[in-house]
Amino acid sequence: MEIERVLEPADEHVEVFRRLLPQLSSAPAPDVATLGRICDDRRVVLLVARLDGAIVGSLTLVVFELMTGVRAIIEDVVVDEEVRGGGVGMALVSEGLRLAAELGARSVDLTSRPSREAANRLYGRAGFVRRETNVWRYSVTS
Repeated sequence: MEIERVLEPADEHVEVFRRLLPQLSSAPAPDVATLGRICDDRRVVLLVARLDGAIVGSLTLVVFELMTGVRAIIEDVVVDEEVRGGGVGMALVSEGLRLAAELGARSVDLTSRPSREAANRLYGRAGFVRRETNVWRYSVTS
């Protein structure tokens, strides 16, 4: 297995996200231009996992500086259902955490729906601790 950072998105990435993203969300898959903007943003690291050359998972790491220090968020972790349970998710999360530390983050947050039981177990094994907090969201678009 190889974990790589996407620097130059290609048609391959668009096709992969058309397959992977519906396994995570109802959001539409990004096109090449959108992926290009994501990869061009210095605060964002888009990682993909490859097995035998095929992309089978992805993770987005966002690192940003606030007055209280450098923070990071992991988002959009998805592993193809065909290979779940084989260590792909842990490899992606471990690399995301390594990069966050390398970039100076003092903490890394993520959220996961309670119904995603396997993902939640993975995050606990990776060292994340569930926090007692209220997560609030305001939807800018309806």
